[in-house]
Amino acid sequence: MRSRLALVIAAFALWSSAIAARLWDLQVVRHDEFVRRAERQQQRVIELDPPRGTVYDARGREMAVSVEVESAFAVPRELGDVGDAAARLAAALGLDRERLRRQLSSDREFVWVARKLDPPQVAAVRGLGLTGVYFLEESKRYYPLRETAAQVLGYVGTDNHGLAGLEAGYDRVVAGKPGRRTVLRDARRGMALPPGLPSAAPEAGADLHLTLDAAIQSIAESELARTVEARRAKSGSVVVLDPWTGAVLALASYPTFDPNQFRVGGEEAWRNRAVSDAYEPGSTFKLVTAAAALEQGLVEPGERIDCESGGITLAGVRIADHKPFGVLSFREVIAKSSNVGTIKTALRISNRDFYDTIRSFGFGRQSGIDLPGESPGLLMPVERWPSLAKAYISFGQGISVTPLQLTLAFAAVGNGGSLLEPYVVSQIGSGEHARRPRARPVVRGRAASPRTIATLGSLLAGVTVEGGTGRAAAVAGYPVAGKTGTAQKAVPGRGYLPDEFVASFVGYAPASRPALAGLVVIDDPRGGYHGGEVAAPVFEAIARKALFYLGVRPERERPERWPLEPAPEEPSAAPPELLAEGTAPAAPAPSPPPPGTVPDLAGRTAREAVTTLAGLDLKPVLSGRGVVVRQRPEPGAPMPPPGSPVLLELDTGAGG
Repeated sequence: MRSRLALVIAAFALWSSAIAARLWDLQVVRHDEFVRRAERQQQRVIELDPPRGTVYDARGREMAVSVEVESAFAVPRELGDVGDAAARLAAALGLDRERLRRQLSSDREFVWVARKLDPPQVAAVRGLGLTGVYFLEESKRYYPLRETAAQVLGYVGTDNHGLAGLEAGYDRVVAGKPGRRTVLRDARRGMALPPGLPSAAPEAGADLHLTLDAAIQSIAESELARTVEARRAKSGSVVVLDPWTGAVLALASYPTFDPNQFRVGGEEAWRNRAVSDAYEPGSTFKLVTAAAALEQGLVEPGERIDCESGGITLAGVRIADHKPFGVLSFREVIAKSSNVGTIKTALRISNRDFYDTIRSFGFGRQSGIDLPGESPGLLMPVERWPSLAKAYISFGQGISVTPLQLTLAFAAVGNGGSLLEPYVVSQIGSGEHARRPRARPVVRGRAASPRTIATLGSLLAGVTVEGGTGRAAAVAGYPVAGKTGTAQKAVPGRGYLPDEFVASFVGYAPASRPALAGLVVIDDPRGGYHGGEVAAPVFEAIARKALFYLGVRPERERPERWPLEPAPEEPSAAPPELLAEGTAPAAPAPSPPPPGTVPDLAGRTAREAVTTLAGLDLKPVLSGRGVVVRQRPEPGAPMPPPGSPVLLELDTGAGG
C-alpha cells in the first residue's frame, strides 16, 4: 500500500515538475517570443503616406500641395453580410461591386476599401453606418491651379509616388518619409485605434521653388489652346524662357489634362511636347545655315543670290521654294525664307563645318533640363550624310529638334552667343535648409563668334518687319527678332505628307536686349498652315502680354528697313555671370560724343561699335575681327549726314 502511495506521489511530483518546467519555458525562457507572436496576432502596422513638399512658382504661388484626407478600410470578419456591404460601398464610391466583394471575402484582417477620399465621399461612407469599416488619415496631392503646367508638374499615384514630370524627377526630394500607425485587434477580431500604441508621424518632403511663372504659363496655355482649337490642329506647344539665364518661364502643351484627375487625360495629354517631341523644324533652322556661312566668311548680308524663280535641281531632284523669287540679298533670303537661296548658301559650306555649327547650337544632344523624358532630337552623323543631306538640312528637313532645343538656339543669339542649360527648379527646400541647384547660369558652349551673332540678330530682326514672313509676330513698342517655319510632316516609310504641316515661329523680344525668348509650334493646322499666319500671331499675343506683365518698358519702334547690323537703343551685352571664367567684363559703354562730332570707338567690340553707330543713324562697315583699332571718319570729326558709312578696322590681337 505504501509502495503504491509512494509511486503515485512520485508520478505526481514528476507531472508537476513537467508542468512547472513547461510553464518556466513558456513564461520565462520563451516569454519574449510569445509576446512577439501575440503582438503579431493582435496588432497590425499600417504605413501612412507623408505629405509631399509644396511646389511654388517663381512668385510663390502654390502649384502643388498636400492635404490631409481620409482613407476607408474594412475588417472583413466584422462586416456580417459581405455581399450587402460590398454593394452599398460600391454604390457610394463608384467602385466595381464584384471586385470589392471578392476583396472583402478574403481571410485578411485588413482591406483597403478606397484611399484618399474627398469629403463628400467620406460623408457618404459614414452615412452607411456599416460595422467593420474604419478611416485613417493620409496625405493626398492636390493641384490648386488645375491644368496649369500639368505636363511640367506631372502627377502622383495612389501610393504617393510621382509618376511623371517634376513629381517623378524629384520624387526622392519631395516625397518625404512615411509614417507608421499601429492598430489593435481584440479577441473577437474587432479593430481599435487606441492612442497609446506605437506610432511614428510622417515626415514631410522638401519644397520645390520653380522658375515657372504661373501667370506667363497661363497666358501661353490660353493662347495655345485657342489657336489649336480654332485651327482644328492635332496639338501644339509653347516655350518661354529667360535668354540670359536659361530659366524656363513657361512650357505649354495642348491637349492638356487636370493632374487632380490625371487618368481622364490619357497619354496624348500627359506628354510634355516641348521637351519630349522631336519634329522637323523647317525654315526656323535657316538660322543655323546662316550662322555656318557667316562664321566661315562665305556670305555677307548684302550679297545678291539668284533664287532661280522658285526651284533648284540637285542630283536630278527638284527642290521647290514656297513661292518664286528672283535675285535677293542674303538678308532678304532669310526675311522672305527662300529655300533656294538658303540651299545655295549651304552648298558653299563644308559638311564638317556645317555639322559642327549645328552641334554648337545644341542640336543632336539633350539640353540637360531637369525634367524627365527629354529627347535629344535626331542628327545623323556627318559621315553618313547622303549627297543631298546638306541641302535638305539647310532649310530644316532631314533633321529633328525639340521645341526647347530650338528656343535655346535663338536665345543664344539674343544673349550674345551663350548656349545655356535650361532649368525649371530654382530652389529646393525653404528657409534655412534651402539650397539652389544652380548658383549661376550654366553655359554649355559658345554658339558662334560675336560678329556672327550680331549679324544673325540683324537678319532675324528683318523677319518681323514689312516684307518679312514673320511680320505678324511684331509687338507694338517692342522690336522682335525671330524666324517662321513651315515644315511638311514626315512619316517613316511614307515620306513627306502633301497635306500635313507643322507651323512655327521662334524668336525673342525686345530685339536689343531680350527679356524673353519663345517658340510656338502648331501641329497640322487647318485653314492655313504657314508659320507666319498660324504661329506668329500666337507669339505676338504671348510676348505682348508677358512683356507687359514683366514690366519691360517699350522701346522706340525699329524703322522698317534692314540695317547692316542690329540697331538696339542700348548695348546687348551678356550679364557678368555669363562671362567665361577668367574673362574680363566688357568695357563700359562709350561716353556720349560731343554734339555734332563722331564718337571715339577705339577698343570697342564690333557689337558695341555697331550699337553706337546705329543709334546715331550711321552705317557701320566692318573690316577684320576683334575690337576697333581704327575708324574713319576719325573721332571728333564733324558728324556726317544720316546713313553715311563709318569704316571700322578690327583686330583680334588688340582686345586680348
